[in-house]
Amino acid sequence: MKAVVNTLFALVLIVSAGTTQAEVVKKSKSGICHPPASSHYDRTTNYQAFSSTEECIQSGGRLPKNLVIAKAEGPQVATGYDRSEFGHGWADIDGDCQDSRAEALISASTTTVRFADERRCRVVTGRWISMFTGNVIQNAGDIDIDHVVPLKWAWDHGASSWTKAKREKFANDPVNLIPVEASLNRSKGAQGPESWLPPSGKCQYVSRFVRIVKVYGLQPDQAQFSRYKQLLADYCR
Repeated sequence: MKAVVNTLFALVLIVSAGTTQAEVVKKSKSGICHPPASSHYDRTTNYQAFSSTEECIQSGGRLPKNLVIAKAEGPQVATGYDRSEFGHGWADIDGDCQDSRAEALISASTTTVRFADERRCRVVTGRWISMFTGNVIQNAGDIDIDHVVPLKWAWDHGASSWTKAKREKFANDPVNLIPVEASLNRSKGAQGPESWLPPSGKCQYVSRFVRIVKVYGLQPDQAQFSRYKQLLADYCR
């Protein structure tokens, strides 16, 4: 599908915030903006010079994946990932006792779900068709809710610079949540399509991954970008 493949070309890498004026920012031939904080700054000898990180990014460049921009402080090395940075577990955004896991199960079930009790908070059965295999699952206990774009992957590609509120929204966004077999979700872990693909539904999975990356302004590197382009061409014909 040309329309699906073209989605990748519209991928916009958004970086919020400040600039650093202290030294020249070097934009390499591969389009990476190396401010003085970059570990590759001194090794980058063939480059286009910019007076600020912001100016380099606006020219179409991007930061190295281990750097983020902090307002008024210039580029900083991203700190280590911790799940709690995205909130503590599934959130009940609307306060109806059904958390994001329950709502994902209710939304995706092809039949009316059954709850654990009359409070209608916890889903126990339904009928779910796994995007990863096409298998039908009826016991909610056999299901994990997969983050299409894993939280750690997002952290490593820009989410470390987000506000806590934006990270919690991302972790509970229904578009980023799909019910799948627990075993496959755990084998996927924090990997993106560049290193892990499901047994089936590859086009749907990669397409959704790319759309979410675009919407949230996450920053795949050039090798990942090229891999997604190839996957869409291979599986979305």
